[in-house]
Parts: sequence; structure tokens; C-alpha cells
Amino acid sequence: MAKYLLLKHYRGGKPATNDVPADQWTADEWEAHIQFMRDFSDRLVETGEFVDANALAEDGVWVRYDGEGRPPVTDGPFAETKDLIAGWMMIDVDSYDRALELAGQLSAAPAAGGRPLGEWLELRPVMSEPPTITE
Repeated sequence: MAKYLLLKHYRGGKPATNDVPADQWTADEWEAHIQFMRDFSDRLVETGEFVDANALAEDGVWVRYDGEGRPPVTDGPFAETKDLIAGWMMIDVDSYDRALELAGQLSAAPAAGGRPLGEWLELRPVMSEPPTITE
């Protein structure tokens, strides 16, 4: 099994096939989209392929270690991901092909007019531990 991260990008990436901005969706369109996401996650729980998922708020800050005391915190400059990443899902699947299949299915979440969103999802493998070298 290999873990993959599916990143949902609502702004700044390649346009979806149904690229009506999400802030123009109706309440019913949002509910259908969210229900699709719940149902999709539930199916992956049943197959043992679901690890975790969450939507992300637009708020965020930069933090770093800067010696003893309180770390500095700033509101930017942010990498483009602050505006791009709306949420993520972690899956644990048997193959890269299965990860691609699931990403394609997730991209079909309903959007404006009930039509599939056709959003581009970023698919990233989770790094595994480096091999142990013995001499």
C-alpha cells in the first residue's frame, strides 16, 4: 500500500471544466458537492483506502523558530498555496493507477448546475522512509 495526498485547488490552478466560481454556487449546489465528498470518503472507508480528509480555512500565518522565546508570526508573504489549497484527502492504495482512478472520480464532484466540477487535483505521493543501508 502507498499513501497519496489529493490536494483540492479552487483558485490559481488550471480552470475546471465547470469553472463557475464557488462563491457563485447556490446553497443546494454546495450541499450536493459536500454530500458527494462525504459519500466518496465513506466508500473509501469501506474499501480500506481512506486515511483522512479536511477542508482548509483561508486564514493562516507563517511561523518559524527564531531562537528562544516566542516564534515570529507573520501574515505573509505566503506561497501561492494559501489561496490555492482548499482541502485535502489522504488515501492509502495498492498502486499509482488506483490513486489516479480515485483522483479522477473525486474530480467529478458536482458543482454549478449539478454538472461535474472537473477540477484539477494535485496528486502527491507521501514519502516513505529511506532504505536502510548496511555494509
